[in-house]
Amino acid sequence: MTWRQRLSRWDVRSAPYLYIAPFFLLFAVVGLFPLLYTGWVALHRWSLVVGNQGFIGFGNFGYVLAQPRFWDAVVNTFSIFLLSSVPQILLAIFIASVLDANLRAKTFWRMGVLVPYVVAPVAVSLVFGQLFADESGVINTMLAGLGLDPIGWHADRWASHVAIATMVNFRWTGYNALIFLAAMQAIPRDVIEAAVVDGANRWRTFINVTVPMLRPTIIFVVITSTIGGLQIFDEPRLFDTFGLGGPDREWMTVTMYLYELGWATQRNLGRSAAVAWLLFLIIVLFAMINYAITKRIASSDAPHHRVRGQRKAVAR
Repeated sequence: MTWRQRLSRWDVRSAPYLYIAPFFLLFAVVGLFPLLYTGWVALHRWSLVVGNQGFIGFGNFGYVLAQPRFWDAVVNTFSIFLLSSVPQILLAIFIASVLDANLRAKTFWRMGVLVPYVVAPVAVSLVFGQLFADESGVINTMLAGLGLDPIGWHADRWASHVAIATMVNFRWTGYNALIFLAAMQAIPRDVIEAAVVDGANRWRTFINVTVPMLRPTIIFVVITSTIGGLQIFDEPRLFDTFGLGGPDREWMTVTMYLYELGWATQRNLGRSAAVAWLLFLIIVLFAMINYAITKRIASSDAPHHRVRGQRKAVAR
């Protein structure tokens, strides 16, 4: 074998790895190294002002887990996550189905649903601050006009969660709708037409054919929404002018508690890093659960069996 043949053979074998190497190098610099370094900081008494003050093992983790405020932040995070992600995904699927229909000016409407995503979070907070103001907000003014009592959006824990979840839904529903729209357009049209020929109406075709074929995309959106929802920071931070999560921390999330420990009151980067790693472990746990569900759904039936079953269900 000549050296040119060896070089060509090496090029064929190594080229795929060279193509994907920049991503892994970039991830190692901006992703993996900060993650490992945060874990190192979490094992030390590390002040924002003084710096490293010595190794203390898992002392920071023990301190954080013993704080009621941390568990309040966990409850708040999951509450806002559920109130935002579940309606968001359902509404995104509905909007995608509307955009997939024969509309005039399709490009205009598809670009329009993405506008809230590109709006700055500060602008969104200003608009929704007027809607959910306790004294003179638009919603409370409407409730007063109907003879109902006003809602303490900044005083009641669950009301504040609803308000923040509304802000999150406003920003991200259109983004997810375009993802579902791309998946819907990848569905073979002959499958939809076969369902119509079998006598299914529009609703049954959507439920029994379109939605089951969106399973991989739904799982992807659920996973990304879970990661983003558990890391929520901008909306609750900007919900009031103080950015502390409420007078009694009614809507303080885990990331806000992380910021409070590291840069606000205690300025203890070790404890803040411990919170970051605990949040990372929570996200990994949910990712593993989602992976297990995904694997089970993917291996439950073959694609052709699934389509055949859908046609039979529609025919019934």
